[in-house]
Amino acid sequence: MADVVRTAYSKVSVKSQTVLPAEVRAELGIAPGDRLRYVLTADGIRIEKAQPEVEDPFVTFTEWASPIDDEDYANL
Repeated sequence: MADVVRTAYSKVSVKSQTVLPAEVRAELGIAPGDRLRYVLTADGIRIEKAQPEVEDPFVTFTEWASPIDDEDYANL
């Protein structure tokens, strides 16, 4: 059985903004404030709902943020 193909369109504004069509928002479960992820493949571009950003509790610790530290801790 072939996949059902549906098409939706939107315009891009002069500020490179667009409105996601209602059927796309519904299919992805997109709500205001959600993030999108654009996956570039050889076949085209796939738009997905991105996972929420998780706040890094260690972002303020700069004493271990040198390139040497990154290398030393890369495999942990």
